[in-house]
Amino acid sequence: MKAKASRTRKTESPRTESAPRVPSQRPGPEGGRRDVNRKERVKALADAALVLFLERGLDLVTIDDITQACGVAKGTFYRYFDDKSALVEALLAPVRQTMLEGLEACGKKLENARDVETMFEAYRELGALLAGAVLTHAGTVRLYLQESRGPAAGARAKIVELSKIMAKHAIEITRKAHTHGLLRPIRPEVSALSVVGAVEKLLLAVLSEEEVGNPLEIPELLTTLILDGLRRPDAG
Repeated sequence: MKAKASRTRKTESPRTESAPRVPSQRPGPEGGRRDVNRKERVKALADAALVLFLERGLDLVTIDDITQACGVAKGTFYRYFDDKSALVEALLAPVRQTMLEGLEACGKKLENARDVETMFEAYRELGALLAGAVLTHAGTVRLYLQESRGPAAGARAKIVELSKIMAKHAIEITRKAHTHGLLRPIRPEVSALSVVGAVEKLLLAVLSEEEVGNPLEIPELLTTLILDGLRRPDAG
Protein backbone atom coordinates (compact mmCIF):
# COMPACT_ATOMS: atom_id res chain seq x y z
CA MET A 1 0.00 0.00 0.00
CA LYS A 2 2.83 2.38 0.86
CA ALA A 3 4.58 1.67 -2.45
CA LYS A 4 1.33 2.32 -4.32
CA ALA A 5 0.83 5.61 -2.56
CA SER A 6 4.38 6.62 -3.39
CA ARG A 7 3.90 5.86 -7.08
CA THR A 8 0.70 7.87 -7.06
CA ARG A 9 2.48 10.93 -5.72
CA LYS A 10 5.17 10.67 -8.39
CA THR A 11 2.63 10.73 -11.19
CA GLU A 12 0.94 13.90 -9.93
CA SER A 13 1.45 16.93 -12.13
CA PRO A 14 3.67 19.65 -10.65
CA ARG A 15 1.79 22.65 -9.34
CA THR A 16 2.07 25.64 -11.66
CA GLU A 17 1.60 29.32 -11.01
CA SER A 18 -1.81 30.67 -11.92
CA ALA A 19 -2.08 33.10 -14.83
CA PRO A 20 -1.93 36.80 -13.99
CA ARG A 21 -5.31 38.06 -12.85
CA VAL A 22 -7.07 40.32 -15.31
CA PRO A 23 -9.01 43.02 -13.44
CA SER A 24 -11.64 43.23 -16.19
CA GLN A 25 -12.70 39.58 -15.80
CA ARG A 26 -16.29 39.32 -14.58
CA PRO A 27 -17.16 37.22 -11.55
CA GLY A 28 -20.46 35.55 -12.30
CA PRO A 29 -22.80 36.26 -15.23
CA GLU A 30 -22.83 39.70 -16.82
CA GLY A 31 -25.42 41.89 -15.16
CA GLY A 32 -25.60 39.63 -12.10
CA ARG A 33 -25.15 40.85 -8.55
CA ARG A 34 -21.45 39.93 -8.37
CA ASP A 35 -20.77 41.61 -11.71
CA VAL A 36 -22.61 44.77 -10.61
CA ASN A 37 -20.72 44.84 -7.30
CA ARG A 38 -17.40 44.47 -9.09
CA LYS A 39 -18.16 47.36 -11.45
CA GLU A 40 -19.25 49.58 -8.57
CA ARG A 41 -16.08 48.87 -6.59
CA VAL A 42 -13.83 49.34 -9.58
CA LYS A 43 -15.53 52.66 -10.37
CA ALA A 44 -15.27 53.83 -6.76
CA LEU A 45 -11.54 53.06 -6.67
CA ALA A 46 -10.96 54.68 -10.06
CA ASP A 47 -12.93 57.81 -9.15
CA ALA A 48 -11.09 58.22 -5.85
CA ALA A 49 -7.71 57.69 -7.55
CA LEU A 50 -8.47 60.18 -10.33
CA VAL A 51 -9.29 62.94 -7.86
CA LEU A 52 -6.00 62.33 -6.03
CA PHE A 53 -3.98 62.06 -9.26
CA LEU A 54 -5.31 65.43 -10.44
CA GLU A 55 -4.64 67.08 -7.08
CA ARG A 56 -1.17 65.67 -6.35
CA GLY A 57 0.16 64.10 -9.54
CA LEU A 58 0.71 60.41 -10.17
CA ASP A 59 4.02 60.09 -8.36
CA LEU A 60 2.78 61.42 -5.03
CA VAL A 61 -0.30 59.21 -4.72
CA THR A 62 0.04 55.79 -3.09
CA ILE A 63 -2.31 52.83 -3.06
CA ASP A 64 -2.85 53.50 0.65
CA ASP A 65 -4.00 57.02 -0.26
CA ILE A 66 -6.46 55.62 -2.78
CA THR A 67 -7.98 53.00 -0.51
CA GLN A 68 -8.26 55.46 2.37
CA ALA A 69 -10.01 57.99 0.15
CA CYS A 70 -12.33 55.25 -1.09
CA GLY A 71 -12.95 53.91 2.41
CA VAL A 72 -11.93 50.32 1.66
CA ALA A 73 -9.21 47.95 2.82
CA LYS A 74 -5.98 47.77 0.83
CA GLY A 75 -6.74 44.16 -0.06
CA THR A 76 -9.84 45.33 -1.92
CA PHE A 77 -7.64 47.31 -4.31
CA TYR A 78 -5.60 44.22 -5.17
CA ARG A 79 -8.74 42.23 -5.89
CA TYR A 80 -9.28 44.41 -8.96
CA PHE A 81 -5.90 45.92 -9.91
CA ASP A 82 -2.41 44.49 -9.84
CA ASP A 83 -0.86 47.88 -9.10
CA LYS A 84 -1.25 51.63 -9.66
CA SER A 85 -0.17 51.27 -13.30
CA ALA A 86 -3.06 48.87 -13.95
CA LEU A 87 -5.51 51.37 -12.49
CA VAL A 88 -4.15 54.16 -14.71
CA GLU A 89 -4.42 51.86 -17.72
CA ALA A 90 -8.06 51.16 -16.84
CA LEU A 91 -8.76 54.89 -16.56
CA LEU A 92 -7.16 55.52 -19.96
CA ALA A 93 -8.86 52.66 -21.82
CA PRO A 94 -12.07 54.39 -23.02
CA VAL A 95 -10.26 57.63 -23.91
CA ARG A 96 -7.52 55.74 -25.72
CA GLN A 97 -10.05 53.81 -27.79
CA THR A 98 -12.03 56.92 -28.75
CA MET A 99 -8.95 58.93 -29.69
CA LEU A 100 -7.34 56.22 -31.79
CA GLU A 101 -10.58 55.32 -33.57
CA GLY A 102 -11.09 58.99 -34.41
CA LEU A 103 -7.58 59.42 -35.76
CA GLU A 104 -7.84 56.26 -37.85
CA ALA A 105 -11.21 57.33 -39.30
CA CYS A 106 -9.82 60.77 -40.12
CA GLY A 107 -6.82 59.20 -41.85
CA LYS A 108 -9.04 57.02 -44.04
CA LYS A 109 -11.11 60.02 -45.14
CA LEU A 110 -8.02 62.07 -45.91
CA GLU A 111 -6.72 59.30 -48.17
CA ASN A 112 -9.64 60.04 -50.49
CA ALA A 113 -9.81 63.82 -49.97
CA ARG A 114 -9.37 65.64 -53.28
CA ASP A 115 -10.63 69.07 -52.23
CA VAL A 116 -10.39 71.39 -49.27
CA GLU A 117 -13.98 70.92 -48.12
CA THR A 118 -13.55 67.15 -47.84
CA MET A 119 -10.35 67.70 -45.89
CA PHE A 120 -12.10 70.18 -43.59
CA GLU A 121 -14.93 67.73 -43.02
CA ALA A 122 -12.53 64.96 -42.00
CA TYR A 123 -10.89 67.22 -39.43
CA ARG A 124 -14.24 68.57 -38.21
CA GLU A 125 -15.45 65.05 -37.48
CA LEU A 126 -12.22 64.30 -35.63
CA GLY A 127 -12.59 67.49 -33.63
CA ALA A 128 -16.19 66.69 -32.70
CA LEU A 129 -15.23 63.18 -31.62
CA LEU A 130 -12.37 64.39 -29.45
CA ALA A 131 -14.62 67.07 -27.95
CA GLY A 132 -17.09 64.34 -27.02
CA ALA A 133 -14.30 62.41 -25.32
CA VAL A 134 -13.36 65.51 -23.34
CA LEU A 135 -16.94 66.04 -22.18
CA THR A 136 -17.46 62.38 -21.28
CA HIS A 137 -14.07 61.74 -19.66
CA ALA A 138 -12.96 65.23 -18.62
CA GLY A 139 -10.94 64.10 -15.60
CA THR A 140 -9.07 61.39 -17.47
CA VAL A 141 -8.27 63.70 -20.39
CA ARG A 142 -6.96 66.29 -17.95
CA LEU A 143 -4.80 63.64 -16.28
CA TYR A 144 -3.43 62.64 -19.68
CA LEU A 145 -2.61 66.25 -20.52
CA GLN A 146 -0.97 66.89 -17.15
CA GLU A 147 1.19 63.77 -17.16
CA SER A 148 1.98 63.06 -20.80
CA ARG A 149 5.15 65.19 -20.83
CA GLY A 150 6.67 63.51 -17.79
CA PRO A 151 9.16 60.61 -17.74
CA ALA A 152 7.82 57.27 -18.97
CA ALA A 153 8.24 55.51 -15.65
CA GLY A 154 5.91 53.68 -13.30
CA ALA A 155 2.22 54.51 -13.55
CA ARG A 156 2.95 57.28 -16.07
CA ALA A 157 4.37 54.88 -18.67
CA LYS A 158 0.99 54.11 -20.27
CA ILE A 159 0.15 57.79 -20.53
CA VAL A 160 3.44 58.61 -22.24
CA GLU A 161 2.97 55.61 -24.53
CA LEU A 162 -0.45 56.91 -25.58
CA SER A 163 1.02 60.38 -26.18
CA LYS A 164 3.61 58.91 -28.55
CA ILE A 165 0.95 56.90 -30.38
CA MET A 166 -1.19 60.01 -30.75
CA ALA A 167 1.75 61.96 -32.18
CA LYS A 168 2.52 59.16 -34.63
CA HIS A 169 -1.09 59.09 -35.85
CA ALA A 170 -1.16 62.88 -36.17
CA ILE A 171 1.94 62.82 -38.37
CA GLU A 172 0.47 60.01 -40.48
CA ILE A 173 -2.83 61.75 -41.16
CA THR A 174 -0.95 64.96 -42.01
CA ARG A 175 1.09 63.01 -44.55
CA LYS A 176 -2.16 61.77 -46.09
CA ALA A 177 -3.47 65.33 -46.30
CA HIS A 178 -0.23 66.27 -48.11
CA THR A 179 -0.72 63.47 -50.65
CA HIS A 180 -3.21 65.42 -52.75
CA GLY A 181 -1.42 68.76 -52.50
CA LEU A 182 -3.95 70.36 -50.14
CA LEU A 183 -1.47 71.62 -47.53
CA ARG A 184 1.52 73.92 -47.68
CA PRO A 185 4.85 72.09 -48.21
CA ILE A 186 5.77 71.99 -44.53
CA ARG A 187 7.24 68.80 -43.10
CA PRO A 188 4.37 66.73 -41.63
CA GLU A 189 6.38 66.14 -38.46
CA VAL A 190 6.66 69.88 -37.89
CA SER A 191 3.07 70.87 -38.69
CA ALA A 192 1.47 67.85 -37.01
CA LEU A 193 3.37 68.12 -33.73
CA SER A 194 2.85 71.89 -33.65
CA VAL A 195 -0.89 71.37 -34.00
CA VAL A 196 -0.94 68.60 -31.37
CA GLY A 197 0.90 70.85 -28.93
CA ALA A 198 -1.49 73.75 -29.54
CA VAL A 199 -4.57 71.57 -29.21
CA GLU A 200 -3.36 69.96 -25.99
CA LYS A 201 -2.56 73.35 -24.45
CA LEU A 202 -6.01 74.64 -25.37
CA LEU A 203 -7.75 71.55 -24.00
CA LEU A 204 -5.87 71.83 -20.73
CA ALA A 205 -6.94 75.46 -20.47
CA VAL A 206 -10.57 74.45 -21.01
CA LEU A 207 -10.38 71.66 -18.42
CA SER A 208 -8.64 73.97 -15.97
CA GLU A 209 -11.61 76.33 -16.37
CA GLU A 210 -9.60 79.16 -17.85
CA GLU A 211 -11.54 81.75 -19.83
CA VAL A 212 -11.37 80.60 -23.46
CA GLY A 213 -14.95 81.20 -24.58
CA ASN A 214 -17.63 78.64 -25.30
CA PRO A 215 -15.99 75.17 -25.22
CA LEU A 216 -18.62 73.82 -27.63
CA GLU A 217 -17.42 76.21 -30.34
CA ILE A 218 -13.76 75.30 -29.99
CA PRO A 219 -13.60 72.25 -32.34
CA GLU A 220 -14.98 74.22 -35.29
CA LEU A 221 -12.92 77.33 -34.56
CA LEU A 222 -9.75 75.30 -34.06
CA THR A 223 -10.24 73.33 -37.28
CA THR A 224 -10.75 76.52 -39.26
CA LEU A 225 -7.77 78.27 -37.66
CA ILE A 226 -5.38 75.36 -38.22
CA LEU A 227 -6.40 74.43 -41.74
CA ASP A 228 -6.64 78.01 -42.97
CA GLY A 229 -3.05 78.40 -41.83
CA LEU A 230 -1.79 75.12 -43.30
CA ARG A 231 -3.67 74.72 -46.56
CA ARG A 232 -2.18 75.86 -49.84
CA PRO A 233 -3.63 79.19 -51.05
CA ASP A 234 -4.37 77.71 -54.46
CA ALA A 235 -5.98 74.50 -53.12
CA GLY A 236 -9.52 74.13 -54.36
